[in-house]
Amino acid sequence: MNPKNEQEQVVLVTGAAGGIGAAIVELAVARGHRVMLTDVDETAVLSRARSLGPRAAACVLDIRSSAGWTRAFEAAEAVFGGVDVLVNNAGITHTGVARDLPEQQHRDIVEVNLLGTITGVCTALERMTARGRGHIINVCSMTSFLPLPGYATYCASKYGLRAFHHSVAIEERDGPLDFTLIHPPSTRTGMLAQEMADPSCAIAFAEKSYAPQRIARAVVDAIATKPVEVVFPPLAGRVQRIAGVFPRLMRRVIPIAEARGLRQRERLLPHSDAHR
Repeated sequence: MNPKNEQEQVVLVTGAAGGIGAAIVELAVARGHRVMLTDVDETAVLSRARSLGPRAAACVLDIRSSAGWTRAFEAAEAVFGGVDVLVNNAGITHTGVARDLPEQQHRDIVEVNLLGTITGVCTALERMTARGRGHIINVCSMTSFLPLPGYATYCASKYGLRAFHHSVAIEERDGPLDFTLIHPPSTRTGMLAQEMADPSCAIAFAEKSYAPQRIARAVVDAIATKPVEVVFPPLAGRVQRIAGVFPRLMRRVIPIAEARGLRQRERLLPHSDAHR
């Protein structure tokens, strides 16, 4: 059953070949939406779309490319009609403490997670406003509230994305578009496997991780309900959001969480394929 019986929408999803993105498109198609899958991995995204049947199509998209964004919207329009919902899900990380990462890896994180998403939002703003309707859903991170060791530039990119998202939503408050921001916690994807291999990211294991399908459900439900912001877990996430306002509190609490994550990681290492 569709939440609130939402009408069929044309949805464009980035990072759709695997992880959270793949779970989003699978559920969106199951709910009756038509979905344009995009990803930098052309072979994987085309294969994923074929597995979902006629309500899905795919094209390659490097979200850092303005021309690529234009082609992705044009591809969706050619197959399904105008895009009703943009789900900005694509993102990357390079694990490690800030001083150890090469400059290019810092740049990669910012260019994909922040600048790539900004480019997509600006493309959507122009095209959706011209149509007189649209919904932009940005998949951010709980790290947009809390600075975490081992994730300095990743956190910075997500802090920036949250600020950008809400600033644009306020700028466009009198326009025809809706804006939703989703904040996944630690999620059992390939990114978590990368974190398992790096002890500097042990804080990722301080709390229970989520299956990608849980995040996908929040994203696809948001197509109908249009919440302003969604945090995970629902209660503890709100506490984390408040804690992020107080630097002294963060500097005391986060090392405690990091120590718990190190202990959890040590227990999980023999079973790391399960990611908890």
